[in-house]
Amino acid sequence: MSLFSAQFFAIAVAHFFAVASPGPDFAIAVKQSVAYGRRTGIETAIGIGLGILFHITYIVLGVGLFLQQSPTAFMVMKYIGAAYLLYIGVMSLFSKGIGEDYSDSAALRTPPKASAAIITGLLTNALNPKATLFFLSLFTLAIDPATPFSHEVFYGIYLSLATMVWFSFISVIFNRPGVRNFLLKAGIWFDRAMGAVLVILAITLILSN
Repeated sequence: MSLFSAQFFAIAVAHFFAVASPGPDFAIAVKQSVAYGRRTGIETAIGIGLGILFHITYIVLGVGLFLQQSPTAFMVMKYIGAAYLLYIGVMSLFSKGIGEDYSDSAALRTPPKASAAIITGLLTNALNPKATLFFLSLFTLAIDPATPFSHEVFYGIYLSLATMVWFSFISVIFNRPGVRNFLLKAGIWFDRAMGAVLVILAITLILSN
């Protein structure tokens, strides 16, 4: 097995297990998909994937090393990310829900613009310091210093696209009629449950070392 193949295999496997584990990206993808429909869920997934490119870009450029060596800068980033998750979570906790005018055939909320959904996904991922640590560790451990820059760019594009595909798949699954109708009927309780998940994730992020 060539060095390139070994690196790609290690990166792909590590990324699969990381992206499949529940976290802020998963929570926001499900919330957006159920509340606004499959299209918005997929647009949010695109934003999450662009967030991956954001992490890879600054790590390849060396900014990731600065964050690793500067506890203050990393703490600032951590608190900004936690504050964003906390904001989304609190808004969901105090949401009025979908209401009693439930309809199986129509979306009950006006979907946000594509750009707004993409930005929501982008910020959720880009402001997650755990993603910073994951990709910094991944590129430090799995990639040899002699690896060509073009290969690193390829890895970054793959990780971004794979993330988009995964969360688009999640959006489609949670938008299946049976699943979505059940969650829509739950209305305010679904909103509050997802809000509670995001608040817990934000608090965990704040308290983590």
